[in-house]
Amino acid sequence: MCSKNGQNEVAPSTQAGRHWSIARRLAFLYAGSSLLMLVTAATYLYWSLVKDVGRDDNDFLANKIQECRRLLSDGPKDAPLLAHEIQTEAAASQFIKYFVRLLDSRDQTALETPGMSRLLPMAAFPPPIDLRQAPSRGTVWKSAAGTYYLLMAGRATAQGENGPARTVQVALDVASDEALIAGYRWKLLTVVVLGMLFSGIAGVLVARRALQPLIAMASATERISASHLHDRIVADEWPEELVSLARSFDQMLDRLEDSFNRLSQFSADLAHELRTPLNNLRGEAGVALSQARTPNEYRQTLESSLEEYARLTRLIDNMLFLARAEGPSTGITRLSFDARQAIEVVQEYYDAMAEDRGVEVRCEGQGMIEADPVLFRQAVSNLLSNALNYTPRGGQVVIDVREHRNNGVQVCVADTGSGVPLEHLPRIFDRLYRVDSARSQHPNSAGLGLAIVKSIMTLHEGTAEAKSEVGRGTKVTLVFPAGVSQTPAKLTQM
Repeated sequence: MCSKNGQNEVAPSTQAGRHWSIARRLAFLYAGSSLLMLVTAATYLYWSLVKDVGRDDNDFLANKIQECRRLLSDGPKDAPLLAHEIQTEAAASQFIKYFVRLLDSRDQTALETPGMSRLLPMAAFPPPIDLRQAPSRGTVWKSAAGTYYLLMAGRATAQGENGPARTVQVALDVASDEALIAGYRWKLLTVVVLGMLFSGIAGVLVARRALQPLIAMASATERISASHLHDRIVADEWPEELVSLARSFDQMLDRLEDSFNRLSQFSADLAHELRTPLNNLRGEAGVALSQARTPNEYRQTLESSLEEYARLTRLIDNMLFLARAEGPSTGITRLSFDARQAIEVVQEYYDAMAEDRGVEVRCEGQGMIEADPVLFRQAVSNLLSNALNYTPRGGQVVIDVREHRNNGVQVCVADTGSGVPLEHLPRIFDRLYRVDSARSQHPNSAGLGLAIVKSIMTLHEGTAEAKSEVGRGTKVTLVFPAGVSQTPAKLTQM
């Protein structure tokens, strides 16, 4: 007894050591989101600066090439202006240091800015663009002295389109731009580092202060146990935001006190199924709210959330259906119809899914059945969906309809899937029960499909049986007895 008690006392501390506290998580999330926002903003600002500077430099050189083309095409009358532009104006520029070189048809230098041949050899320039193309983007080149230049070249013609060919080479000293970008980069890095430190410290302080009421709540809840569910939380002096939480907790204790033993296991299973979509929704919402987003990003978050909402809705609807099916006054309306045609309607709905997974689905046999058409299609749909989920590519699913004794109808759904281990087979129709391998392969499944099939067969006073062999497949047999008079149903599968 002492050893057992000692283990119980050590377990909480060991468990706590493996998990972060809420305060640490909040501080980490706050610091992480702030860091992400700072890095994203700094990256965007840095990219924008580099883009703008590069665009301005390229536009400047492109304008120079276009200007030289125009002066050349005008003929000898603009030759003095061209020589002035190349030899005088480029050399005299104080704030923008650029160079222009004009090559003749034999790629020999005709005119150039003084000192250009010493700094910028002709071989360093990129191939000239065609006369019909507008210059747009140059090439960055580093000289032997370590100076960066933006180079651009283009074809031109003298005295009109049919004149002799010329080549214009222009270069821009971008060393000052590189220095500006490098300095800006260091400034942004400094801002990110300081912002990260500040957000980390602020996150710790804010988390500790915000969690003070929760510490008081933890102390109050420590007094409540399974044997003392009559105790309640006193929240008279709590913040307004937590009063409703305390009242909700008290109401939960009222419900637990009334039916704790009956619902404990079922509540645990249901909580397990609800936890994943709720965590997904909370995580997506947290990421979306961590910083400003574009309308398209918000749309993507909402679309993803709708999938989780649909999953929650399906789970709730299935649980509601099962609850109604157990009601003593629940009845069904039986109609006589062709079971083969009803199955083919369901099969057509799953044809795309079967084709995508490479599984053959076929229906065999005939039979007139007396049952609720909606519930019959629901049962077949659940079985077919389950079979497709666990049948590998190249397998097959066969739905067989045949007459049963006493004018009843038997529907068999057999697959060539992975099968169910013998120890799990008796429980596959239980609510929320899933084989461990199925739980990992299909996490979105709640384990209610076969339970709904079982409830539908109970309403029809029929039977549902399963046979399976690991590695060879599973066969589920539904037996619908001959028609029995029933009260019209208020039951609907939503």
